[in-house]
Amino acid sequence: MIDDSQIAEALAQYRAEGYAVLRHVFDADEVRDMADAFDRHWAEGMAHGRSFRHGNLLYRLGRDAKLGKLVRLVQWPSYGDPVLEAVRRDARHLLILEPLIGRNVKQIINQLHWKPPGAAGAEFAFHQDVRFRRPRGAYRNLATSYVQTGIAIDPHRAGNGAMRIYPRSHLLGEKDLAGPAPVLDQSMADEQLVAAGLDPAKLVLLELDPGDLALWSVYTIHGSGPNRTKGDRRFYLNGYVRAEDCDRGEWTFRNRAPCPLGAPVLVHYDDLYARPDPHYLEE
Repeated sequence: MIDDSQIAEALAQYRAEGYAVLRHVFDADEVRDMADAFDRHWAEGMAHGRSFRHGNLLYRLGRDAKLGKLVRLVQWPSYGDPVLEAVRRDARHLLILEPLIGRNVKQIINQLHWKPPGAAGAEFAFHQDVRFRRPRGAYRNLATSYVQTGIAIDPHRAGNGAMRIYPRSHLLGEKDLAGPAPVLDQSMADEQLVAAGLDPAKLVLLELDPGDLALWSVYTIHGSGPNRTKGDRRFYLNGYVRAEDCDRGEWTFRNRAPCPLGAPVLVHYDDLYARPDPHYLEE
């Protein structure tokens, strides 16, 4: 369980370095429940066999040269999943978020990320999350209104593709690192940093244990490499924004009170109201 001093230390690091880690925020039983939820969504995604959308819920599948089809990520699994729904609006999140973005909080990101054992292609190129905040006019004061969090389900180490972060990069403004191609279709390459005038030697490895919670800025440069081990590397991501500074997103806390999900509202899927029905994506 986190205490005030741990939160204060983490928030000081977040403001100075653009990222921080709070240790042991979720206990072993809670992590096991989240791991079971990951397994359920993996099975459902693999059963679809290709990328599938139902409203905001999206199963994004990919292909690994060695493993074949795999689930890369799931967006908004909390619709219909009580375990993940409870975690995304857990009061511990508010303890961390309120000093940064206040007591009225919406959610922009709710995702499960996998790096299965031996998945050499499950990488994320160096990027800043600001590149995904579209349309830009719907998001205001991003540097101070948005906080990305991730809960480690498994140990995150160099061998299984732990995130690499460029400290203090949240102070550099927006950088075009990955180009127009999707981040998850590119390898994490030091050359991307060098081309932007950055020194790869300054990167730090974000080592996490199960139940640890990391947070980083929308402008913090980060990426992650392949999983070359025999175990999973799973990450539960939740991105939060000050409600007054965002025209989109699901409510998470309203005047500190947790808000359960109801009918989906507009987040990233622009055709939510035109095509809310279940359908497969063209690939």
